[in-house]
Amino acid sequence: MISTKAFGDELKSLGFDFYSGVPCSFLKNLINFAINECDYVAATNEGEAVAIAAGAYLGGKKPVVLMQNSGLTNAVSPLVSLNYPFRLPVLGFVSLRGEIGIPDEPQHELMGCITNGMLELMEIKWDYLSADLETAKEQLDRANSYIENNQSFFFIVKKNTFEKEGLKEQNLLINENRLKINQTIENEFPTRYETLQLINSLKDGKTVQLATTGKTGRELNEVEDVPNNFYMVGSMGCVSSIGLGLALTKNEHDLVVIEGDGALLMRMGSLATNGSYAPKNMLHILLDNNTHDSTGGQLTVSNNVQFVDIAAACGYSKSIYIHNLSELETSIKTWKKEKQLTFLYIKIAKGSKVDLGRPKMKPHEVKERLKVFIDD
Repeated sequence: MISTKAFGDELKSLGFDFYSGVPCSFLKNLINFAINECDYVAATNEGEAVAIAAGAYLGGKKPVVLMQNSGLTNAVSPLVSLNYPFRLPVLGFVSLRGEIGIPDEPQHELMGCITNGMLELMEIKWDYLSADLETAKEQLDRANSYIENNQSFFFIVKKNTFEKEGLKEQNLLINENRLKINQTIENEFPTRYETLQLINSLKDGKTVQLATTGKTGRELNEVEDVPNNFYMVGSMGCVSSIGLGLALTKNEHDLVVIEGDGALLMRMGSLATNGSYAPKNMLHILLDNNTHDSTGGQLTVSNNVQFVDIAAACGYSKSIYIHNLSELETSIKTWKKEKQLTFLYIKIAKGSKVDLGRPKMKPHEVKERLKVFIDD
């Protein structure tokens, strides 16, 4: 077995001191080390953890994700449509539940057979983590070379690899809603393009704008293509988790996260994580047109969801129903002065800009340009 403390210290010496993940009994000791000694963000699912780590990488960290192999299935979308095209590397540790020949629960049987195959299909380099510390250190050096070359690397971890590491007392993450405003007047339903024009007009030299996948990112690109914009592709529902990871690592920057109703519905657990860690420098704006606009206008179920109430219940300091662009402008300016985790909800018109183009830069070029902006 590996000394968890010695292995964790080796990770720290290589610069890996930001972790996110979902617990697994095989990884509990490494998770305990991360909680005790490093920055650790507890995610509601493994895909969210990958997106949080991606945001932390944008902020200059070398992030680690921890998950059970059953949870690797939750992480596939961001790993293949966020980390891969944007070249956002993460160091992963995935447990090998259901290892062939080792008695385990029936739900792990298939995953035990296909864990390494899944990583190979995703073109992620991987290795079985050795239970010998010196060999494991050599493996870490190899993994680090991939990370520094903008490629993710995963270790598959077998049972009883890590020695016991006690968990220090943890403080509960408590952040209460201080202001909740629900609908009071009729909605004006501005277009998405008009709304993005307003949001963009209020940015300053420290603002980073993260736009969700689909037509939101494409329209923001047409409003103004600037280095502080990040246009999501794929990884639907992950934009606020990227924002969280970046906000926690770069608190000198203002993070404006622009979300769509279909995307947020896909990963609503992110609201609970965001509300718990509550970065003051993050503004989360939901543009709701009750439609999957990028795929032909199919209705979402957002008309049944009270997003303002949910965000407030999850711990967002402010959660406000916005009826028109004038209110949106006022609320954004207030957030810039008061700096509290804020959720703004506005209903927008269906449809999009005519002859809408796409960003001309490749995703990894958008990432590289944004990192230069952040690091200046």
